[in-house]
Amino acid sequence: MTIERSSSPNLQRSKKLATIALIVAIVAWFALILSVKLWPEYSWIIHILMLAAEAGVVGGLADWYAITVLFRNPFGKIPIPHFLRDHTEIIPRNKTRIAESMGHFVQENFLSPQIVEKSLKNTDLSLAIGNWLAQTENSQQITKMIQQTTPKIFEFIGQEQISHFIQSNSVQWVKNTEINMLSSEMLRAVLDNDFHQDVLQRGLDLLHDWMLAHPQKVQELTKKMFKELGVWGLAKSASWFGFDMQQRSIDSFIQKIESILADPTHPWRIQIETYGQHLITQLTDHESETSKKLNQTKNALLDSPQVLNFIGGAVAILCTAIKEDLEKPDSGIAQNIRIAIQQVGQNIIENKNVRILLNDKFSHVAISLSDQYSEKVIRFISERIHEWDSREMIDKIENEVGGDLHMIRVNGVVVGAVIGLTLGIIRAIIDLLL
Repeated sequence: MTIERSSSPNLQRSKKLATIALIVAIVAWFALILSVKLWPEYSWIIHILMLAAEAGVVGGLADWYAITVLFRNPFGKIPIPHFLRDHTEIIPRNKTRIAESMGHFVQENFLSPQIVEKSLKNTDLSLAIGNWLAQTENSQQITKMIQQTTPKIFEFIGQEQISHFIQSNSVQWVKNTEINMLSSEMLRAVLDNDFHQDVLQRGLDLLHDWMLAHPQKVQELTKKMFKELGVWGLAKSASWFGFDMQQRSIDSFIQKIESILADPTHPWRIQIETYGQHLITQLTDHESETSKKLNQTKNALLDSPQVLNFIGGAVAILCTAIKEDLEKPDSGIAQNIRIAIQQVGQNIIENKNVRILLNDKFSHVAISLSDQYSEKVIRFISERIHEWDSREMIDKIENEVGGDLHMIRVNGVVVGAVIGLTLGIIRAIIDLLL
């Protein structure tokens, strides 16, 4: 791992200021030593100032030493006692322990399942997501990203590959799926919610209105049906005796429709319900003739080259249509996506139960991830620190915190000088009193 070695401006400024402060204290100390020789009559006040300068020099040098030994050995190759040498280069010597400590610190304070659970419990994450999605600029940003990337994805993958993927995966999945159970559940949902009655009611309404509005077309269809059944000659002969069999049939059919529409308990409705329940029973049985025929028909359709070609062509047409629409500045798909994103955000905001459910899911996923990957994250942090060269590691830490550390040297000079001045004044007062 390569770490930038150049010092930060803050570190350079702090080092320069600390060095200037120490030099000023040293120069002042030497100047005061000479001054006491030149003006002995003022020796009492010069000694007070000299004590302040000496304390400033000692404080500055002591803090310089304390900060330096954190990163390097200030003695170089000078032979010194082991108890001194063993307590220099503190950070490089303890790099392994620092790496492990940092890893455990991150794990215990940020990635442990308990910490993650506690943090998420106090945070309505789904509400924040809902508020973010509901904002127009954010939904536009997401839509723009989709609008820019989707056509490129289609171009990169290619329509043929997409069609082949759908044919080789989706079609195969449908083949391997016994749709009798799926059909039975869908039919059960329709019957349980009376959707079939709604569909029947709406369909009969439309048929009734159409027959009344288009009597000529109804006549033509009836005539064609009679011919197909071979009874048109009989109906025509009956009309010679004043019996309009065709119109009677039409009127009878309309009356039957009206009676079904008016009676919620009409026998035909009950028969539909009964047949639906019977069909559900048949479809839930994998060995029933109905289930076998349904699955055989499904497999036969999917094995048909015409059906597969139709699916591939439909996918290609759909991809082209989506791509061309998304490339338009006034894309209808993009507009619908943007509205849908905002609506999702608004629904999350307004529906507290949905937020509670989402927060539980987020919390479960986050806790699961922290439990599975926290050790890997800690190991990754430790390994990266182990890989650092000691010199690079020192430069990195010094760039981050060295500015504040070297300001301690300035404080050492100033505080030392103040303490020395205070002690000098106290000593002068004691000498004066005694």
